[in-house]
Amino acid sequence: MATKSANLYARIEPEVKEQAENILSTLGIPTSSAINMFYKQIILQGGLPFDVKIPSAKPVNMSILSEEHMNEELEKGYSDVKAGRTKKATKAFADIRKDYNL
Repeated sequence: MATKSANLYARIEPEVKEQAENILSTLGIPTSSAINMFYKQIILQGGLPFDVKIPSAKPVNMSILSEEHMNEELEKGYSDVKAGRTKKATKAFADIRKDYNL
């Protein structure tokens, strides 16, 4: 009779594990199911299912900013608009799709 499951042991940074498990819990996905999905995607893609590269600019996680830091980020955006450093929405969304392989 074939084994229906196998054990996987991995060392994970505690903070990374906690953050990922919180997100998975919110989504209602058990950790073991998420790992199984990840492995299946590795098989389907013939490698990692995402690019492994150093991003040109790290996106700001707005959800964790203090009010002061949020205001600083908004001021940066406002300064960019005043200085004419803008792009059309269609170009911005195309860039996002390209950067995140969407």
